[in-house]
This record gives sequence, C-alpha cells and structure tokens, in this order.
Amino acid sequence: MLFADHNSLIFEILEKRVTMSPGQIDDLQATHTQTGKALAEVALAAGVLSRETLLRTVADHEGLRYLEKIPHAVPTALRETVPTRLARDYGIVPVEDEGGKLILLAVDPLNPFALDDLTFALGRDIEIALADPEAVKALLDSTYGRRDSVDLAEILRGVEMAEAEVDTADVGALAMAARDAPVIRFVDAVLRDAVRRQSSDVHFEPFEDAFRVRFRIDGALQEVSTPARVLAVPVISRIKVLADLNIAERRVPQDGRIQMTVDGRAVDMRVSTLPTQFGESVVLRVLDKSVVNLNLDALGMPPGILGAVRELARRPNGIFIVTGPTGSGKTTTLNSALREVNDEETKILTAEDPVEYEIDGIMQVAVNAGIGLTFATALRSFLRQDPDKILVGEIRDLETARIAVQASLTGHLVFSTLHTNDAAGAVTRLVDMGLEPYLIAASLEAVLAQRLVRRVCRECSGTYRPGEDDLARLGIDHAAVGEGTFARGRGCAACGGSGYRGRLGLYELIRVTDRFREAVVAGATTLDLAAIACEEGTRTLRQDGIRALLDHATTAEEILRYT
Repeated sequence: MLFADHNSLIFEILEKRVTMSPGQIDDLQATHTQTGKALAEVALAAGVLSRETLLRTVADHEGLRYLEKIPHAVPTALRETVPTRLARDYGIVPVEDEGGKLILLAVDPLNPFALDDLTFALGRDIEIALADPEAVKALLDSTYGRRDSVDLAEILRGVEMAEAEVDTADVGALAMAARDAPVIRFVDAVLRDAVRRQSSDVHFEPFEDAFRVRFRIDGALQEVSTPARVLAVPVISRIKVLADLNIAERRVPQDGRIQMTVDGRAVDMRVSTLPTQFGESVVLRVLDKSVVNLNLDALGMPPGILGAVRELARRPNGIFIVTGPTGSGKTTTLNSALREVNDEETKILTAEDPVEYEIDGIMQVAVNAGIGLTFATALRSFLRQDPDKILVGEIRDLETARIAVQASLTGHLVFSTLHTNDAAGAVTRLVDMGLEPYLIAASLEAVLAQRLVRRVCRECSGTYRPGEDDLARLGIDHAAVGEGTFARGRGCAACGGSGYRGRLGLYELIRVTDRFREAVVAGATTLDLAAIACEEGTRTLRQDGIRALLDHATTAEEILRYT
C-alpha cells in the first residue's frame, strides 16, 4: 500500500498542503482507522487528489526531487554502482550519476534509516529521489531480478573458522569473531530470510555437540540450519553486537533490539539472550508491521463474535479481557479493537511490554520494570490523564488488577490480557491473585479466549472422509458429520511441504450476564462458570475448532493440539 508506514506524515501533508474542509480530513482519518488501509490509499480512493498530485506534494513537503518518468532500464555501469544485495535489502535502484553524486529511487523513499545507511555502505554522496513506488518496484525487479530465497547451506560452506572454540573470556577475541565477514554474512542472511518467510521468532540454540537455528512459522518451529558447533559463539556475539548488548556478559539474561531494513521496509526485532548449560540461547521476536493488519474484519472472527467485540469496544466502562498463550494473537485483537474506537473524541492510553505496533492517535507507553515503570504505576498515572479507554498489556499482579477495577468502576473501559486456558479461567485467575469476587463481578464485562491454528494450504489442499478414530478423539458424533469431509494439505512448494500456510483464529467469548455475576460472587468453580456460559450460548474453543474443521480451514491434528 502507498506510504503504508507513514500515515502520520501523510495526515500532516493533507492537513497543511491539500485544500480540504476539516470534515473531509476527519472522514479520511476515520476510514483509515476503521479499515486499516493506508491513509494515502484512502485519500486517493476518495478522489481528494490524484496519485501524481499526492506524489508531487509528498516530494515537495520532504524536499525530495520528484521524477514523473523513470527509465525503462538501467545501464550496466550504473547498475553495478549498487550491489544486488544492497539494492534488494533497501528497495533501491540507481537512475543517475551526477558527477559523483548517485541519484537513487526507493520503494520507500521516506525510510528514515536509508540515507545514512546507504551513504556509509556505498562510500559516496547519494540523493534519494521520489517516484511512484509501484514503478520503482518494477524497475528494481527488472534491474536486479526478483528476490530469491536465501541458500543458507551455500553461505555456510563459505564460512571458514578456526577449529578451536573462541575464548569467551577474551573480549577482544569475541569482538573479532563478531566482525568476521562470513559470520556477518550468515547472520544477515538468516535474519532477512526469517523476515521474508514471515517468521514470528528466530531461535539460535547451542547444544553440547550442535548448534541449531529454527524459525517459528505459522506457530510451528522449523529447523532451517545447523551450523558447526564452533560457530555458536561468533554468531551469537554478532547478534549481541547488532542489539547493542554486552558481548562479554554471558552469565545473566539480556534484552535488546535490532532495527534493519528488508526489501525497502523497516523491521524491528526484539532480542532475548538466556545463559544455558552449553552457551547462550538467543531468541528474536520479529515485528514486521507490513504483515500485520490491525483490522477486526481481517481477523476472521465468526460474525457473532465480531459483532460482540465491536459492541464491547464501544462500551463506556468495564473490563474486557483477552486470554490465551503467548503468540495467540491477543495483542493483535486488542489493538484492532482499539482502532475501531480511535477517533478525535476518544482519549486512548496503552501500557505495553513492549509497544509492538504504533497506532496513530493513541498514546502508547512502554513499561520498564528496571526504572520502576510497571503496569501498575503506568495505570495509576493513566487515571490522572483523563482517558476514555485504557489498554494494560497484561494483568500480572494484584496491584494492577485492583487499579484496573478502580478505573473501570470510575467510568473507563479497560482492555487487558491474561494467560489462562479458557475464558472462564480468567475469573479464577483473578481470584487467585487476591481480587475479591464481588469486584470482579461488578467490573468484568466479557472474556475472549483465543488460539491460532495453522490453515490448510490452499495450493495443495485435498479432502478425505474422517475415520471413527478421528471423530472419537474430537468428541464428534459420526451422525453430526454425516457426509461431510475434512481437509489436509499434501505438501507443496508454496507451503514448504508442511501442508499448512497461514493461520486462523479460534474464539470463545463469555459475556458476563447477571446469572454469571451471581455465580462469581458465590465462588463458583471454573467448571461451573464454563457450564453457565455454555448454557447461555458460549461456543467453546473446541466447538469453534470443529466449525473451522468442517469448513475445510484446518485439520483435526491442529484442533487437538490447541484446544
């Protein structure tokens, strides 16, 4: 989407440089918020201005040269001024050499890191000009070829390291190992391949006689490389250098952050190190905004739950909790709900650990326990900021729970998350923290439990008649299935042979009714609360999974694994 990562800048440009009434700007912003589409695309669709006028206006506002027409081909000599890897990574293509200054076009000409990075990498003066990003992308592909997958095995064959392990007590040796060119190339290739394959996490795991690299793709770990064991220290040292961590400290966990540009877009990676018996284990959480659509309509919720979540997000007060394990999409669901109600009349504050996705118009705070900024202290301060709606990343302790209840009872809508197995378990978890049942009953409005399961690959999907064993494991009566079939993928190039591609959500929503509140105050067990919810219309995670199964969206194995 056009300028998808720069909505704040586009809003500023439309407000200052395009003749529109305040009402028109508000309408564009509301459409952008509700649909999740880039503000530039919304403005073009509304006919506010033409694509060329928008591009010229952005170029003028940013002081960039605008090229209405770009060449159909780049001469070989000019093409060779920018290495292929650099061109692909930053989404750039050279179009002119003006006496030593290289003029580049970029797929994302507003990338704040590109100019400094490229000036240093190319060792010469450069200027980034602006042209239609789609035309630039086409020129990039025709000049440097389309992106191919990274051959990590080929890169490993070029890594020449000494047979002896690096002396981990020698800081100089660690730094030298981290600067070794083949190691730099290997780490760079792994991280870029992870982004391109839409991995959520990258794991570097040292063992006694092995060193393993795995990607988490669609919720499942896949081994992608097994470098020699002697590479563990150099590779991990390189990652710690990129994350600005202490390479000499290997006894305590460390957390850091890597920012890099892949295919012309900025990507964040959260880095966590953990000392283990055979060295440091490192996990990187990949935060790529371009693959996350914070739009409730895009989450695939059943219509009944989608409508309920929309209604809950517009409530004036109460607590709405989303539960599920790490990586089940809780943050995406809550942020998507917040976007639904993000308008000029609503003040929204969030406390997150960390702030994963920036949302225009919402005040977001990253908690930092090291300096005393916890969820509880942030939430207490929020109440003095006159908010309408508040998001607390997670209710972890009694203090946070009490303040959340206080906020909800004084006219605020509070969104938060808990780690429980099902929706009814959220009540028990709050009671176990020490929160009085009558306060839970008075403030809680709804609990949404969710899981993410892998979706059957559409390229190689086939159907089959389920056997009695499959049905028995799922607890389904054969008569209920009738002549229905299940789906499974055979494995193809598109899904990497796994039979799965992409994920979908399973949901279990409990609306807190008068009967449910009475049961909470009476100290009902989790099983009793779940039974009451089901009697009042709640569909369990397993039941929602069976719905997805009969829709040929996922497999019996995935339902049994996650519900």
